[in-house]
Amino acid sequence: MMMTIGLAAGVMLALALFMTTILGWANKALHVEVDVRIEKINEALPGANCGGCGFIGCGDYAEAVVEAGAAVTLCPVGGSALADEIAGIMGVTIEESYPYRPVVHCVAHYSDKLGKHHYDSETTCTAANLVGGVQGCTYGCLAFGDCVTSCKFDAIHVVDGKVEVDYDKCVGCGACDTICPRNVIHMVPFKASKMWVVACSNADFGKDVKAVCKAGCMGCKLCEKFAEGIFEMEGHVAKINYENYEPETVEEAMELVIKKCPTKAIVEVGNPTEADLEAVKDEELPSVITADFETTVDKTEWQG
Repeated sequence: MMMTIGLAAGVMLALALFMTTILGWANKALHVEVDVRIEKINEALPGANCGGCGFIGCGDYAEAVVEAGAAVTLCPVGGSALADEIAGIMGVTIEESYPYRPVVHCVAHYSDKLGKHHYDSETTCTAANLVGGVQGCTYGCLAFGDCVTSCKFDAIHVVDGKVEVDYDKCVGCGACDTICPRNVIHMVPFKASKMWVVACSNADFGKDVKAVCKAGCMGCKLCEKFAEGIFEMEGHVAKINYENYEPETVEEAMELVIKKCPTKAIVEVGNPTEADLEAVKDEELPSVITADFETTVDKTEWQG
């Protein structure tokens, strides 16, 4: 009996030594050397894995920077501080870069959207976009909230039929831009804390726009006239050329542009600066704010 136990123990010990030898050999023979820079960049990255850089996750982005020469400025979450850190790890210098944030090219609330019909099928923008006649404007925001559900940071919401971005929470991952079936949301370089945007996507003639929306761009070209180089026409709708967008120059021209715009389809989005807050610090607020219990459904104009 003791001999059997001893034999079994000897066999197990021999097998353990054999497997240890094999694993030790495999560890050396099959070892893949990892560039230490990849590990350092991966440690520096926020680990959000949001895909805003264009890669599946932070680990893939770290490998792409080292092995494929991907730009060190692609992480929207880390911003310029992280870009500087990654540049230091890679031993490169970077030019001035700007964080990209989403802007919404549709300013219409429910009450502004004409020709709207009842729709109670799958309540997603993707599904509604495949159905004709949901609303008169075939370019505008459908407001079913695909962008809201795509955002991991609770930075975008639909308020009374209009998509609004909370720039305090937004990290610029681009998920809302990617999912919007009507391309109403675009990522633009925020060269200042607040940016101007043409909040309309309807490229039809002015009279056709007016027939389906109270807030759409009329294509009058006044903005292009008064801010040449900043505004340009795409079809019959104005667009801002953000490559030519210089905050100081834009602010000088925008006062007249806003004054002349007949539909007020050009809006400013972003976070207020210290100067903005200083300008309204003396304004009085009501001592008690009461709810009116009105919902977005109460303001909706349904037809059909």
